[in-house]
Amino acid sequence: MDADPNTEPAAQQPTGEGAATTSPLEPVPMEVVAPPERRSRAGRNLPAALAVAVALGAVILLSLYVWKPAFLAVVVVAIVLGLWELSNAFAQDRIVVPLVPVLLGAGAMLFSGYTGGAEPLLVALAITALAVLLWRLPDSAEGFDRDVTAGIFAALYVPFLAGFAVLMLRAEDGPDRVVVFIILVVLSDVGGYAAGVLFGRHPMAPSVSPKKSWEGFAGSAVFAAAGGAIVVGTMLPGTPLEGAVIGIAVMLVATLGDLGESLIKRDLGIKDMGSLLPGHGGIMDRLDSLLPAAPAAYLLLAWLVPAS
Repeated sequence: MDADPNTEPAAQQPTGEGAATTSPLEPVPMEVVAPPERRSRAGRNLPAALAVAVALGAVILLSLYVWKPAFLAVVVVAIVLGLWELSNAFAQDRIVVPLVPVLLGAGAMLFSGYTGGAEPLLVALAITALAVLLWRLPDSAEGFDRDVTAGIFAALYVPFLAGFAVLMLRAEDGPDRVVVFIILVVLSDVGGYAAGVLFGRHPMAPSVSPKKSWEGFAGSAVFAAAGGAIVVGTMLPGTPLEGAVIGIAVMLVATLGDLGESLIKRDLGIKDMGSLLPGHGGIMDRLDSLLPAAPAAYLLLAWLVPAS
């Protein structure tokens, strides 16, 4: 009869000369086990996650409303750290991102977007792509296509998409627009998390992100639509209906962005992009929803709630 795989084999007692004898009345020393980390059903360390979220929120609000260029500096720091994490993640699969031209291009994209608008942002992206190709050209031909593609993808995925948040900042009511955009993404995340933990039964994409459920998706939609109706109607000169439409659109793109980064991590065989933010993972694990949602928020706000 085969042994039960779930049953641990009995410990063998030492025999022979010199074997220690233990009286059945003597206490057996217990192995000291560290207390488990406090995690929620969704796998997060909630106290650490909340503390980090509050700290990040305070930094963002202060930079937005005290001096707008300070928010640009915050974005630049976040994007540099995110690119560093993404480069390290790609290195797990022996993909070398030409980090120097990508980082320089990131600074150029964000600064030109803030000072000049959308067209300089696009020009800076094109120059960055060319710089990535030229930087990689002198090295070995092995992996050339792979590394150049990864570098252009990193430039497009991280600083270029973040540039749309900087474009929102340019408006006279730019800080309010950025805050509305961030609130909608956060509400989508919070609604999905709460509904998924409480009611999640039907996986949304089990092969990509097993913890995401259709119930969580519905929670994200409700929170984003209700939050959009409130914040767009109060912080911006928009109607509740326009706010609900913007909230749903941002939620859809943010969810796709979250699933997209999960697919990248699963393909690379890693759990998190980094460990810089306790309870959250890395910077990229927080930017995954914000980055793709920034163009959607910028375009919809410009169309439905144009700046005065």
